[in-house]
Amino acid sequence: MPNLMRFEYAQTGASSNENEMGMRAMQARAYAARNSQYLLLKAPPASGKSRALMFLALDKLHNQGIKKAIVAVPERSIGGSFSSTELSEYGFFYDWEIEDNNNLCIPGGESSKVKAFKRFMASDDKILICTHATLRFAFQEIEDSVFNDCLLAIDEFHHVSADGDNVLGGVLRSIMANTNAHIIAMTGSYFRGDSIPVLTPEDEAQFDKVSFNYYEQLNGYNYLKSLGIGYHFYQGRYTDVIHEVLNSEENYGKKTIIHIPNVNSGESTKEKYDEVDAILEVLGEAGKRDPETGVIPVTRPDGTVIKVADLVEENDRDIIQNYLRNMNHVDDMDIIIALGMAKEGFDWEWCEHALTVGYRSSLTEIIQIIGRCTRDSANKSHAQFTNLIAQPDAANDNVTIAVNNMLKAITGSLLMEQVLAPNFKFKTKKDGDFEPTPPGTMKIGGFKEPSTKRTKAIIESDLADLKAAILQDDKVIAASAGKVDPEVVNKILIPKIIQRKYPDLTEAELEEVRQQVVVDCAVSSAEVTEQGGKKFVRMADKFINIDELHIDLIDQINPFQKAFEILSKSITTDVLKLIQESIETTRIQMDFEEAKLLWPKVKQFVHEKGREPDLNSSDFTEKRLAECVIYIKQQKRKRVPAQ
Repeated sequence: MPNLMRFEYAQTGASSNENEMGMRAMQARAYAARNSQYLLLKAPPASGKSRALMFLALDKLHNQGIKKAIVAVPERSIGGSFSSTELSEYGFFYDWEIEDNNNLCIPGGESSKVKAFKRFMASDDKILICTHATLRFAFQEIEDSVFNDCLLAIDEFHHVSADGDNVLGGVLRSIMANTNAHIIAMTGSYFRGDSIPVLTPEDEAQFDKVSFNYYEQLNGYNYLKSLGIGYHFYQGRYTDVIHEVLNSEENYGKKTIIHIPNVNSGESTKEKYDEVDAILEVLGEAGKRDPETGVIPVTRPDGTVIKVADLVEENDRDIIQNYLRNMNHVDDMDIIIALGMAKEGFDWEWCEHALTVGYRSSLTEIIQIIGRCTRDSANKSHAQFTNLIAQPDAANDNVTIAVNNMLKAITGSLLMEQVLAPNFKFKTKKDGDFEPTPPGTMKIGGFKEPSTKRTKAIIESDLADLKAAILQDDKVIAASAGKVDPEVVNKILIPKIIQRKYPDLTEAELEEVRQQVVVDCAVSSAEVTEQGGKKFVRMADKFINIDELHIDLIDQINPFQKAFEILSKSITTDVLKLIQESIETTRIQMDFEEAKLLWPKVKQFVHEKGREPDLNSSDFTEKRLAECVIYIKQQKRKRVPAQ
């Protein structure tokens, strides 16, 4: 099926090229904030967060009176990203140098690593690398005061992989309260909903924030020009249809990482090794696994021999992992088959296609999977993410689960659209304002700009999280797929979610955030075209003159509807009927707010059609208007006492 989303990028080179100090754009932006005591750095995969930290830490060690720098990473394998680096070779003032005995991301028990941590703190050594776990255990055995004049850097700040999130949060809160330590927190995630945040919002508010968004990263590449997000729906076993994706004209021969489903998921056959064998058979004729490298040679039908890595098989997995970590040429690997995230500490910059089987509930995981194929590399101009999703089957007892998974997968792509599309700043268009609009800015009539520190902070730092909460809401999903009136989505459902998330907002602040969210979502999914010297924005199925944009017009558009319309054209009528029936069972209950909003539309319908809307209509909108009429009649009967 066609891509639900396709993004084009300008290949400006701005995010890849280095300045006179050897810094890329994100790193230079972070370095500009080097004097902050508490710094939160949010940037996508492959943007260079590890090296950004090196620049920051070295400046603090040499110029800000900091005596030691401690870097804590969630997994041992990630520690390799912070190994000794000759930064002066590229123009920086200092080199990043770590003694071997201060790299605690090595095999071994925590007790010996805690001893090494304590030794480091008592020595004159400058830099230490350890895991989050080692930091937590060591903190229990030393006084807070030991961290005075130290820099503590936490990698993967919001999404710690260990179970000790609260403990780590306690460590940071204690250090912030009782010492003069500097803290740098780094994250590649855009969403906090997948796990409990390390710090409370109040604690996090003390941090200065540096953000580098996904669009800035991809638009500034030298080679990558486009990214596609597509879905392939199937019934039965995925192993019987995966060839339709892998051997299709557009995907054949692409460097691909295949994520097979978790054994506990509905898409899994429960026989993961058989699934790998089936995939190998689809690819061609598999040869004997190389005992030294772990590579499986596969001869394709056209005679070419490709290299395949099996990360599902546990036996001797370390051999192939070691091979993957040391790849240095585009021809070193062609296909990787993985279970889970394949977070083994390797970076495959040549990957062109990420094929994922089954629905992934974690938005962070989806971002990381997409990030596997969006590294900039000379071998590709296009990156592709494909999600192979099971279609609902009426004969299957799990039809409701299948419908929900399908709908949530689609809304996941809508959320990616919000992350991957260009970011605009929105200003109020005032009467008599004929000044040219700066690039990246859009003026909108009736738009309420953020007027308080609270709303500005939400819009600047939490917009992605807020969109995630909205797009994962069952009522919003049902409304978008079921063609509920857009104003119901924009003026009733979205404000309720905002209010639930931020109960302290005043009515005016709530409206400011609501408008920002609605406008941002609508513009992110819009197309801008030019006709006769005028620019038009296509939102949903409407073309609007960009000079005539008004909040009232935008409120009449459901920005999430487009993906579901594409979906409806890509599946059978039987499947579409199942989806519609499932949505019907979770319909939004009519309330006074919605009825009040819909009543003018009822009157307009009656005026135009000469009849009341029909409850049995196949048109969802007409049916909802009919439900509105019934609701109002019921309310009138309740108010009129029985005679």
